[in-house]
Amino acid sequence: MQEMIRSLCRQLRLGSHIAESYSQIQAATQEEFLIKVLTEAVAAREVERKNRNIQQAGFEHIKSFESFDFSGMTLPGGVSPQSLRACEFVRNKQNLLHYGRPGTGKTHLATALGVEACRAGYKVIYFKTSRLVNLLSNAQKNDAEAKFWKKLRQADVLILDEWGYIPFERLGTQLLFEAISECYEKRSVIITTNLPFDEWNTIFYDQKLTTAILDRLVHHGLLLMHEGPSYRVQHSEMN
Repeated sequence: MQEMIRSLCRQLRLGSHIAESYSQIQAATQEEFLIKVLTEAVAAREVERKNRNIQQAGFEHIKSFESFDFSGMTLPGGVSPQSLRACEFVRNKQNLLHYGRPGTGKTHLATALGVEACRAGYKVIYFKTSRLVNLLSNAQKNDAEAKFWKKLRQADVLILDEWGYIPFERLGTQLLFEAISECYEKRSVIITTNLPFDEWNTIFYDQKLTTAILDRLVHHGLLLMHEGPSYRVQHSEMN
């Protein structure tokens, strides 16, 4: 009997949850039983969807919001750890610019917020900035850019980690400009960088494109200052 239920669930694409849990459900009527079964199936499918969003985001490491220490941070007015975790910036299509020295938790918090966004039902894409530029450069040479742009248009959040760590040539600058422009007022962008705004022209080939990129990021942007000591230095085995 259970195998038949599993088979029917597969045919109806209901997943495995009903076949695994129906025998434990208690109900006074058939209607109540059916409602409980379907309610649990809907909840299980929602969990699967959120987990799938996390897997498809491309995070290098999963970081938790709970383990992040905000004591070394300065947040903009009206922004709190709670509002960040609630993904208000995603709903408002705002950008988050994480600025600070290496080791101060920029990637940790950016990733943790991306995970929270996935859990809230949003779609997220994570890239090291240099890797995205390389991917788009190669895709352009092979006329394969359409796949990335389609994925980006379906996303709610684009995370670009380690922005400004290496300089880009003209093509790289143009491709980043296209990505930021595609997000402008449509989705949120999260950037981590240790480079002050007035030094961005040192890594991008074209001054005009650099200004255009900065304008689009800052217009609906929130600056998160990571001012604490380096976590890696504090916890180094050399200390």
